[in-house]
Amino acid sequence: MPRTDGRRRTALVLLCAAVFLDSMDLSLMGVALPAIGRDLALPESTLQWLMSGYAVAYGGFLLLGGRIADLFGRRRTFLLSLAVFAAAGLAGGLLSEGWPLVATRVIKGVAAALTAPAALSLITTTFTEGPQRNRALGVYSLAGATGYTAGLIASGLLTEITWRLVFFLPVPVALLVLVLAPLVLPSGARPAGAREGFDAAGAVSVTGGVLLLVFALTERNWPAGAAALLLLGAFVAIERRRPAPLVPLEIFRSGTVAAANLAALAWACATIGWQFVAVLYLQGELGYGALETGLGIVPMGAAIVITANLAGRLITRWGLGRVAVAGLLVQGAGILLFLRAGDTGDYLTVLLPALVVHGIGNGLSFPSLNIAAVAGLPDEQQGLASGLVTSAVQIGAGIGVAALAAVTTLGDSVVGGYRIAFLTAGAFSLAGALIALYGLRPRHPAPIPAP
Repeated sequence: MPRTDGRRRTALVLLCAAVFLDSMDLSLMGVALPAIGRDLALPESTLQWLMSGYAVAYGGFLLLGGRIADLFGRRRTFLLSLAVFAAAGLAGGLLSEGWPLVATRVIKGVAAALTAPAALSLITTTFTEGPQRNRALGVYSLAGATGYTAGLIASGLLTEITWRLVFFLPVPVALLVLVLAPLVLPSGARPAGAREGFDAAGAVSVTGGVLLLVFALTERNWPAGAAALLLLGAFVAIERRRPAPLVPLEIFRSGTVAAANLAALAWACATIGWQFVAVLYLQGELGYGALETGLGIVPMGAAIVITANLAGRLITRWGLGRVAVAGLLVQGAGILLFLRAGDTGDYLTVLLPALVVHGIGNGLSFPSLNIAAVAGLPDEQQGLASGLVTSAVQIGAGIGVAALAAVTTLGDSVVGGYRIAFLTAGAFSLAGALIALYGLRPRHPAPIPAP
């Protein structure tokens, strides 16, 4: 691909559009579930899997998706998985049976797990490490962070018309990206010998382990959690013996990569868990409707957009560690401001400041952690590193939602339970800040050998 600024910018916009869709689909179902249940007479157990089926598949296949992008071609993986994503969305909008509808959500989750790391690794191999890549990853992080918020907003708006639009919404955008992307993305031929070096045993063990772990966190199924730990332990043992492992364990010799993944996990525990509880608080305790909830979140989305757009410049000036720590602390402050809310929390004086402060912190921390997670690694490991950090976020989301849902039952009143949940989310954010403070200090690691 000729490295003209125009083509690279177009490629960046298209890649970020796909990541925006992946992130948006995590939250797009939330407000629409009651309407789907009424129209199709579906039980609550089936409705729950319309959300968790996507999340489980997305989180479970991310590591495999990242490695597939490295071995079989990033562009090829990106385009094929995005086509499957669009087809599954179209099918979901046309179906009227419960479990086939769930199947489309699972297929979309698998497709997203291949699309996201392929897109991120295409960005990191197209833009040179330093200020140029920082700005590009700032835009990428902006797309991912705002996608989740946009899903909450769009879900309320579209459900007012028909819930089927929730399934159809991503399809035209995905098709537009599929038409334009081949014109600007690098061809990225598959490396010689990729199939011969593919680690099938590692792929099965880590994918099964992460799938079971996300399932266990989502459903609070502890036997599944124990099985997940066994599979993940087997995965580590397999990787130590393989000459061409799925995940070269040497990647974690970079303290920055390890710290970035741990901090990203804590970040997701805090922000995704908090958003889950905050939406319940707005609808269950304050009586907000679906449309009111979506519109109420708009200022937070605007704060994320503005701040994430500045994050690349701030990182260049102040460094990854400082921006990440500041973002996680500000994010935590926004979460803790929700402690001021009670049975009748005023939007303008109580909720709005908390939402805006949280959005500012979110827009600073998320880009910093994404950049740190891929910094200093060779091009052939960018897809793997992208899959690792995205997987950390998905697992963190499962932990955060499960933990905060559990602690809401510990209060002496409904509002008391929400306050305990907000305190817990704030503690997760503080933990992420401490990890970033000590793990993202400037260092010059030795080059990591390619697998």
